[in-house]
Amino acid sequence: MRVLIQLRPSPDLVAAVADPGQTASTADVADGLPGVELDTGFTPVALPRPVPATGGDPLSLNQPLRFSMAAEDASVLVRGTISDDDVATRVSLLPGLRPDVVGVFSDPVIETCRVCGGDGPAGTWRDVERLLDVAKLRAEGLDGSDVALAVVDTGVNLDHLNGKLRRDVRLDAARSWLPPTVPGTPGEFPVDHGTMCAFDALIGAPEATLLDLPLLRSTRPGGSVMDGLLSDAVAAFAHLRTVLDAQPEESRALVVNNSWGSFSPEWDFPVGHPGNYSDNGAHPFNLMVASLDQAGADILFAAGNCGRDCPDGRCAFAERPITGANSHPRALSIGGVDVRGERVGYSSQGPGRLAARKPDVCAYTHFTGSGAYGDEPDAGTSAAAPVAAGLVAAVRTRWPASRLSPAQLRALLRRTAEDRSTVGFDYDYGYGIVDPAGILAALRRRAAAAA
Repeated sequence: MRVLIQLRPSPDLVAAVADPGQTASTADVADGLPGVELDTGFTPVALPRPVPATGGDPLSLNQPLRFSMAAEDASVLVRGTISDDDVATRVSLLPGLRPDVVGVFSDPVIETCRVCGGDGPAGTWRDVERLLDVAKLRAEGLDGSDVALAVVDTGVNLDHLNGKLRRDVRLDAARSWLPPTVPGTPGEFPVDHGTMCAFDALIGAPEATLLDLPLLRSTRPGGSVMDGLLSDAVAAFAHLRTVLDAQPEESRALVVNNSWGSFSPEWDFPVGHPGNYSDNGAHPFNLMVASLDQAGADILFAAGNCGRDCPDGRCAFAERPITGANSHPRALSIGGVDVRGERVGYSSQGPGRLAARKPDVCAYTHFTGSGAYGDEPDAGTSAAAPVAAGLVAAVRTRWPASRLSPAQLRALLRRTAEDRSTVGFDYDYGYGIVDPAGILAALRRRAAAAA
């Protein structure tokens, strides 16, 4: 079984791992864990310590938290493999039995959230552009200019985007990130799922600057180009934290799209086990999500394609398929509707596992758009999430996190959403479909109140 091991080595080693200008290896921080085959190709990652702002449980995500990266507070993550039947190793690594081990957590396989079924497209990306009121957003100066939009996926092909959009798309290679096992150059990956997501995000925020994080191109034994490991997502989010911290606080804006998730409990510890991911707010990746949100990033996850009408064949959770970070209270979980406003049958329904009220809102999918898959539509909640991310990036053009926090923006999106089912929240549509006109009106009222 693949695992993430949380360690607390000496403060000087923690500081070395946390410092982007230094390099610490797995052997430096975890030399000799019996029964564990450590992955020396994985660069150790510093994990901040959650501290409740007002007292209380530091592992509860439903309260104000701050995160400390001080060397005496932070810990370090490494990854490795233990035998599926080696219970003794699991026990020996439990906190309290080894003073340097804080916890042992699952490192589940993560996969793209595309779509099942063969239905043709409903409308085109121009319909989505109209439904997002992009012309009106532009008139208000909300086009994504100077906003970093991270596409955490299979990689982006810039030439394909430029050709489809007939203009030069902005991509910042210096602030992009590649897993250590992935060769290549940001913006030059094969046309695939990540290129689709980038195209769909640019519908609402055409002037945003893309950051390419080809997380799902990291390899594992027996894996494919379309899946990866959650440990690489931890490293990717640690990188994004450095990107965010480097921005001036008064103009901080980073939108992070994640059109992937964990489809099966096979790769996870059981629910209730301290190393579980799907239902455990204390898992290192779930803490990373909370830390990045607290620092000022807007984090969006696809709700997944495990809806009762047309579930993806990979869906193996018998119930509550919006799992782990896809159901995080500090992230937006995005369901899918077509351009007529009808929920697509594969869009996962709530309740979520970390937060019950998921999905948060729905955005548009199943339209002709990127051409990443030839004549097939941009589909799945994989397309809906970046459509919503583009709308968020447009808002951030003039409303940075210092002016409108991620929590406030999430609340605004929920409050202004077009209700499509029962009055208020429901597990099919969340709070409803994103409503740009409602968002603009709310922002105008907010600006007037602050004047």
